[in-house]
Amino acid sequence: MSDPANPTHVEWNDFSELHEKSDGGGLFSGLKAIRQGTLADLVHFVVSLPEEERDQYVIAKSGDHQLDVGEIMRLSRRPDFPHHRP
Repeated sequence: MSDPANPTHVEWNDFSELHEKSDGGGLFSGLKAIRQGTLADLVHFVVSLPEEERDQYVIAKSGDHQLDVGEIMRLSRRPDFPHHRP
């Protein structure tokens, strides 16, 4: 998620996939992605869900990192989060 030279930098345009938390995440989990897009787009999507539904999803980010709802919500509150998407 971050650049080793700048640990606070987030690559908002990195390719990411939205998965149901219970999909198992095995070898073929990419085939079960609910949605694909940039990290910023998927954070926007999860944040837009009703609060009681958010914890059903995880974002799988390039580099084999999986973000749970807590990390997704923290990212959405960052000052550099791109709030205005086209």
